[in-house]
Amino acid sequence: MINVVSVGAAHAEVMAEIHAASFPPGEIWSAPEIAALFSVPGTLACLAMQEEQPLGFVLARQSFDEAEILTLAVMPSARRQGIAGAFLTELCNELRKRDVERLFLEVSAHNHPARALYANRGFVSCGVRRAYYADGSDALVLSSDLRTRR
Repeated sequence: MINVVSVGAAHAEVMAEIHAASFPPGEIWSAPEIAALFSVPGTLACLAMQEEQPLGFVLARQSFDEAEILTLAVMPSARRQGIAGAFLTELCNELRKRDVERLFLEVSAHNHPARALYANRGFVSCGVRRAYYADGSDALVLSSDLRTRR
């Protein structure tokens, strides 16, 4: 059974390990970088565990009535099991409790599985960041209206 729990800076090391396994070298975040994000007000994270094994995490930041997913990472061996979808459900529920109206994220134009997940969850395109990623690929800026999405 997969358990999703709220975590903080104390879990930065395990989050960095997941991030390193999930992203290309130019996009990996270190434990100190992740820990530093928790010093910013409004930062929240969830970690997925199965039998003490970390499977993935989502890290987001709220600012007033908006929030942004900073990163979402799932271990390659745990993909296609609904973990990212569980993160989105958990995160959106928590953000609604905090009166957040809109959730934003960036996703690589080349990351078709993630784009399909977000489209299925009601995210729509609202911009493009040209050559955003280390490999030169564009980031699509997506948003979801949490007042209308459940």
